[in-house]
Amino acid sequence: MIYRPLLALFRSTLVRTTLKYTLTRNMAALRPKEEDSLLKGVVVSRVMLPDDANNAGNVHGGVILKLMEEAGVVIATRYCNRQAVSSKANPVIAALARVESMDFLLPMHIGEVAEVMAEIRYTASHSLEVIVDVWAEDILHGTKRFTNKATLWYVPFNVETNSVAAVPPMEYESPEIEERGRLAYERQKLERSKTTPSLMSPHPICDNQQQGFWPEQHTVQYSQTTLTHLIMPSDCAVHGYAMGGVIMKLMDECAGVVSAKHCHSNVVTASIDTINFHGKAKKGSLLTVIGRATFTSSRTVEVEVNVDVETIQTFASQTKERAVHAYFNFVSLDKQRKTLQVPPLKVKSPGELQRWEEGKERYEVKKRSRLKAKEEERKKKEELETSMLTPLMSNM
Repeated sequence: MIYRPLLALFRSTLVRTTLKYTLTRNMAALRPKEEDSLLKGVVVSRVMLPDDANNAGNVHGGVILKLMEEAGVVIATRYCNRQAVSSKANPVIAALARVESMDFLLPMHIGEVAEVMAEIRYTASHSLEVIVDVWAEDILHGTKRFTNKATLWYVPFNVETNSVAAVPPMEYESPEIEERGRLAYERQKLERSKTTPSLMSPHPICDNQQQGFWPEQHTVQYSQTTLTHLIMPSDCAVHGYAMGGVIMKLMDECAGVVSAKHCHSNVVTASIDTINFHGKAKKGSLLTVIGRATFTSSRTVEVEVNVDVETIQTFASQTKERAVHAYFNFVSLDKQRKTLQVPPLKVKSPGELQRWEEGKERYEVKKRSRLKAKEEERKKKEELETSMLTPLMSNM
């Protein structure tokens, strides 16, 4: 009953464009110098309603992914069209090309307001890096929590010719900030080249799959899941192609089913390693989303998700093209929403064993990265405490 006034008050999505010079402490140091404040950042706010919930009662991770992508495409498209009016050039629209370092830090609850803040951090000749932070606001008690953060890469396309467009250069506060952005661009470019469709199997099915055979529990075959979705007009932006957020939501749902079948419990998205977009899905296309477990630790399940697309013209020949590839990480929850032990994944073939080893390596890299971040945070805290105590000690 408490949500009825919220439903009436916040049914529509509110989009507010603002300078936001103090979005977060980390973003402030990386902000470029722009004359037009409308190009600085965008904030998308929406109340979380009951139809946004997952089975655990929190906001579905796919809903948050969709909101983050919407904020990113708004600021990236606006920035790329900054000179289109004055130069009478064809307008462009930004398309999501890659998601990296997506972290789900805290759950978001129904009734809270999601405040999604997106800002451009770096521009290359044909791509943009956008950082997105998500805050959950409890408007009844006036509190806020930092729940999600991600780095998104966009590529602009000419609306008339559908060709890749150039990105206007941006100014930076210092050469060091620009160099940091350039290194990040080169790194993601190299990583993306390793996941091109030509390097991946065209049909990501389980090895040694037998027709009419009920697979053993906790094997890859047992939890593998396939979702099929027809791209409708409501899934598309003004350019007639599916929004990246729509596809990411489908991928999150597919990965969630895989994790739930493996764990036999409620699951929630913990993080996403990377999402690489290799192709676009036009209105009327058929998406096939396939998820399979690749690795398990004691508390997490890694799920590989591939999205293949086929058009009306290729339905008869059953020709599919790889559109998106990603790795999702889930945790298992009990009825009290506490983490559970994850059943070990049983690998049965050399291919599954190879994917398990690769997943273990990714897990170890993330673990070392988290420990390093905690150690850096601890040192910063000690330095701050020391700097505050020094004047006090000198006055004694």
